[in-house]
Amino acid sequence: MATQNSDHLANERTYLAYLRTSLSFIAFGFVIARFSLFAQEFSLMTRQHIPSTHLSTVFGVAMAIVGIVVAVYGVRRYITTYDGIARDKAAPMPPRAAAAIGVILALIGLVVAGTLFLYR
Repeated sequence: MATQNSDHLANERTYLAYLRTSLSFIAFGFVIARFSLFAQEFSLMTRQHIPSTHLSTVFGVAMAIVGIVVAVYGVRRYITTYDGIARDKAAPMPPRAAAAIGVILALIGLVVAGTLFLYR
C-alpha cells in the first residue's frame, strides 16, 4: 500500500511537470507572437525598414497549440498511469508517442535556430 501511495504521488509530480511544460510552451508562444510587434516599433524608432513578416505570429500560435497538446497529453498520461497503478500493471509511454514528441521538439528547435539565423 505504501508503494502504491508513492507511485500515485510520483504520477502527480509527473502530471504537474506536463502542466509546467505546457504553460512554458504557451508563454513562449505569446512572446514569439509579440516579437513582430516589438520589431515594428523598433523599426519606427530607428527609422529603419524591417520587412514585416507574420512568421513570428504563426510560430507563436503554433507554440501555443503545442502547449495545449502537451496539456491534453499530460492528462491522458496521468489517467492511464493512475489506472495502471490501481490495477498494479505497468503503463509505459507508447514508443510512437515518445518518438513523436522528440520529432516535434526537434522541429521546433530547427525553426527557432533558423529564425535566429535569418534575423541576425
